[in-house]
Amino acid sequence: MKTPKSNRPHIGIFGRRNAGKSSLINAITNQELSIVSDTPGTTTDPVEKAMELLPFGPVVFIDTAGLDDVGELGRLRTGRSLQVLERTDLALVVVDGEVASADLDLINRLKEVDVPLVVVFNKADVVQYADNPKAAGETGFPVSARTGQGIRELKEEMIRILEKLSDEMNMSLTGDLVPPGGLAVLVVPIDKEAPAGRLILPQVQTIRDLLDNDAFCMVVKDRELYHALETLGRKPDIVITDSQAFLKVGADVPDDVPMTSFSILFARQKGDLSLLAEGARAIDRLKDGDKVLIAEACTHHAVGDDIGTVKIPRQLRQYTGRKLEFVFAKGKNADLPADIALMIHCGACMLNRRAMLSRLRNLSGQAIPVTNYGMALAFTMGIFERALKPFNLS
Repeated sequence: MKTPKSNRPHIGIFGRRNAGKSSLINAITNQELSIVSDTPGTTTDPVEKAMELLPFGPVVFIDTAGLDDVGELGRLRTGRSLQVLERTDLALVVVDGEVASADLDLINRLKEVDVPLVVVFNKADVVQYADNPKAAGETGFPVSARTGQGIRELKEEMIRILEKLSDEMNMSLTGDLVPPGGLAVLVVPIDKEAPAGRLILPQVQTIRDLLDNDAFCMVVKDRELYHALETLGRKPDIVITDSQAFLKVGADVPDDVPMTSFSILFARQKGDLSLLAEGARAIDRLKDGDKVLIAEACTHHAVGDDIGTVKIPRQLRQYTGRKLEFVFAKGKNADLPADIALMIHCGACMLNRRAMLSRLRNLSGQAIPVTNYGMALAFTMGIFERALKPFNLS
């Protein structure tokens, strides 16, 4: 139950008001997770619920507002529901009786963005459906959230789809970089932003990934790196550093030892590494007055020399010599402005892969280059090619 949400497949539940979306979640999980009412519009905002879908494993269910909500407030609720598509790995489209235009529009939209879907014909205990009901060419599953009819078959189909997706969603951070029995040295500066008594999530996940791949690691601060490498009886297979320590680490690590950053590892796992690398090269094309968006998936409290709001803007101004304008967006549902010359994204450890790929697709469709923190810092520090060398980008 402590698996981070970003590492769980996201299952979005969509449909019209009072189609039984919340009741369906309760039936699938066999728990009273969602408030159920006969009053249309009970669910007003997307609600995430981290759960265990047995026998598959940890998932996130996202209960959404009805797609046929009315009025100005209803339009805003529907917009929030459609935003959920950007982080949905599997969509359940819940139909109550007749297939409506809102159901068909959603199914077609899911197909356009290549999101796997299952059409669920709910309330089969009171509605007569054909033996194999269809919607927009998709064969659906007649179920009753109230009686449990068809729920087992629906869960089996969901698990079948999720298992097919699991390899892509759970791509290893280091499995192809450090062999079994290999050694990685992780450089973890301890500064004002480091949480007291623990490491930050990307560092923890990298350590766990190395252990899962039968490798081991040494964790040091940047000040102790040179001495730590001297004490080793062998060269490490890779050195992975916090991006902010690139220059110090690059100077201490021999040229024949591969080196990269946590941020770049997550750029590969969560997004498109080649696209983000090309985005970093766009830094050289920035002009006076260009607007640069700094985007973070989480909403942590910025302190002192914050990397997103202070360090990266300062580094870009110094490197380019340009008068740049910086704008900032925080959170998974943050609105991303379109009138920008470059977006620099965080490592996305709080986003699932689908959400990050959706952001990249939206921006690349507008011909807006995008990169991430680690790549931007490596580029402006003159260490970009070395930091990408372990990944053999063509």
